Amino acid sequence: MEARVNSSATAADAAPGHDKVTGYGWKALAGSAVGYAMDGFDLLILGFMLTAISADLHLTPGQAGSLVTWTLVGAVAGGIVFGSLSDHYGRIRVLTWTIVMFAVFTGLCAFAQGYWDLLAYRTLAGIGLGGEFGIGMALAAEAWPARHRARVSSYVALGWQTGVLGAALLTPLLLPHIGWRGMFLIGVIPAVVAWVIRNKLHEPEVFVRRPAAKGPKTKAFRLLVKDGRTARTSLGIVTLCAVQNFGYYGIMIWMPSFLSNKLGFNLTKSALWTSVTILGMMAGIFVFGQLADRIGRKPSFLLFQAGAVAMVLTYSQLSDPVSMLWAGALMGMFVNGMLGGYGALMSEAYPTEARATAQNVLFNIGRGVGGFGPVVVGALATAYSFQVAIALLAAIYVLDMLATLFLIPELKGKELE
Repeated sequence: MEARVNSSATAADAAPGHDKVTGYGWKALAGSAVGYAMDGFDLLILGFMLTAISADLHLTPGQAGSLVTWTLVGAVAGGIVFGSLSDHYGRIRVLTWTIVMFAVFTGLCAFAQGYWDLLAYRTLAGIGLGGEFGIGMALAAEAWPARHRARVSSYVALGWQTGVLGAALLTPLLLPHIGWRGMFLIGVIPAVVAWVIRNKLHEPEVFVRRPAAKGPKTKAFRLLVKDGRTARTSLGIVTLCAVQNFGYYGIMIWMPSFLSNKLGFNLTKSALWTSVTILGMMAGIFVFGQLADRIGRKPSFLLFQAGAVAMVLTYSQLSDPVSMLWAGALMGMFVNGMLGGYGALMSEAYPTEARATAQNVLFNIGRGVGGFGPVVVGALATAYSFQVAIALLAAIYVLDMLATLFLIPELKGKELE
């Protein structure tokens, strides 16, 4: 695997130009989207398998929830470490390290004998996921032209939802036959596919000709807070990412259990309802990317945040299963559609020598905060009800709107530095 572009032909292939999407751009998109699918598949099968794992290993509800939380805490650590390494040593090389780490420790989860070794494996697999997440988005953004950047960010994010949808559809079919241990082994397959695709990629041209390649290396972390304006932008992005992840994990991790316990759904029916919500999320991500490239980043975020407030409140008032099906799809569209815009926003807000660091550190700090979503929603659902817990989530999207208005710059059409 080459860490740098070695010929003028290769360099030309890597450069996105002003309007044209190159063959390299499509390959970078495919490799990044598969990596995101790996991430989404892994986390949702864990949500579906918590009951089976708890019964087999005799876990308390708190221990079961902590498997999700510590996976996400590991993702924060992986984002901080691997994002910086990627900005120094190359996107492709470091992505390979993260995929191998994820695959090894996800496979080891299948052989866990108790809570503590499973918790260790989940945390270490999360470190691999955290590194993978932002680097793949930076790679795709650097390979596509500015006028399509929000769209390619949304296409990469759709990879996540494809993995989540695959988990929702496959888990009910496979779990009764191969058990939770077999499902962890299935989770290694997307990592193998991602490794194969990325093994055929080279570094993007914008990375090869970055200033740090020709002179002393600037510490990427400092570039996230290099002046007041940049620090405000970083704070705003962390807030958006924290709200995104808190709401997403708070809803999605507990939805299968809620549908089963409160509405009497079996695993197959719960998966159907969850799948419809996921399809709504996928539609939202796609629409967000199209809008953000046309009307701008800030107006798109504000539109979807207002929609999230309205639909979360609406969903919390419903009890009829059919109404919840359609309202869940609309809620998913607004709550998760914004995921289609973070990659473009962070790619444009920071220079190449800090881009992967920004993607990994800022998003994964948000994901670490969001990791407490299942714990908070679970506690509120226990003390009150799931409907009350969901309704209270609407308040965090109001905070999202304030952060967008006062902290987030409009960067539509900006060429990458």
